[in-house]
Amino acid sequence: MRVAVIGGGPGGLYFAYLWKKRHPDAHVDLFEQNAAGATWGFGVVFSEQALEFLRADDPDTVNAIGPRMQSWNNITLNLRGERVEIDGVGFSSIGRLDLLGVLQQRVRAAGVTPRYDTLIQSVDELKGYDLIVAADGLNSLVRRSFEGDFGVSMSYSPNKFAWYGTPKRFETLSQTFVETDRGAFNAHHYRYAPDMSTFLVECDRTTWQRYGFADKTIEESKVICETIFADTLGGQPLLSNKSVWRNFPWIWNEHWSFRNMVLVGDALHSAHFSIGSGTRLAIEDVIALVKALEAERDLTLALARYEAMRKPVVKKLVTAARASAAWYEQFPEHMKLGLMDFAYSYITRSGRIDNARLRAMSPLFMARYEARAGEKA
Repeated sequence: MRVAVIGGGPGGLYFAYLWKKRHPDAHVDLFEQNAAGATWGFGVVFSEQALEFLRADDPDTVNAIGPRMQSWNNITLNLRGERVEIDGVGFSSIGRLDLLGVLQQRVRAAGVTPRYDTLIQSVDELKGYDLIVAADGLNSLVRRSFEGDFGVSMSYSPNKFAWYGTPKRFETLSQTFVETDRGAFNAHHYRYAPDMSTFLVECDRTTWQRYGFADKTIEESKVICETIFADTLGGQPLLSNKSVWRNFPWIWNEHWSFRNMVLVGDALHSAHFSIGSGTRLAIEDVIALVKALEAERDLTLALARYEAMRKPVVKKLVTAARASAAWYEQFPEHMKLGLMDFAYSYITRSGRIDNARLRAMSPLFMARYEARAGEKA
């Protein structure tokens, strides 16, 4: 089978690697419009559950990225100069460029030579391939070319965010909430290397307008954010990498394939950064697609099987992501709560964690929360 993969991000690289490794005689071409060392953003996170899922199917890749990852077992919330830790919430992180480097090595070792700096401008350029895997992200050429056939829907979250990095080291995945005279800000921050961290700044549209960010340069915006989060950064700067203000895009496709084309990752669906699942979802999509292709000899049946098996799982995650995003859209109101009530509201925001699960997952936090609730009763 001749396969064309569009997109050299984690999803595209992982499909090319996994398919070629399991089918050495297959012809696989991977096309990426950017250079091999180009990427947007800084670090990406995986939950413990996501890593275990990947380990079950591909332990070699987990072993390859494991030594490069930073790990922790709790979340820290900072509000009004107070802090609380929620135990038992394990995550690991890795620099996005570092992850791409590992996957690029594995792709080449499997026998695929990615074609970087190669822009595919029309699907017609890919005639002759039996399968086209669209791993080309939020602005997918394949999806845009056949929006009606894929049943595309798109909307945007109202909050604004800018994705920075910083040499400030944070010991856990942390959230810092700051009130200013022109509105509230939130920063999502975690280390992805011993001396580097992701630092994503978020605010509502009203606050964004009051600060005049629409008319600010990237550098001017960065300086303002450094001032707002000066205490959190401890004198360290923010670093920009295309760190423009954005609205999070919600993408969903009712149909996951059309003809011999199939979507994976952000080309197919998006999940809010507050649940940290974008890269995970792309990799799990690829695993499901490979299994479906191996289970059915007929391509049409295989792609239908991929959608039937994977869509219910993704819908649950996207539903949780939307609930999480809705909480962030109201985070200035949540900031009026006391520290423990605020933390409880935060950790239960997706609707997937009830008190029983929270007691089992985070016994130290839950004991403290319930003791405080009892004092107030």
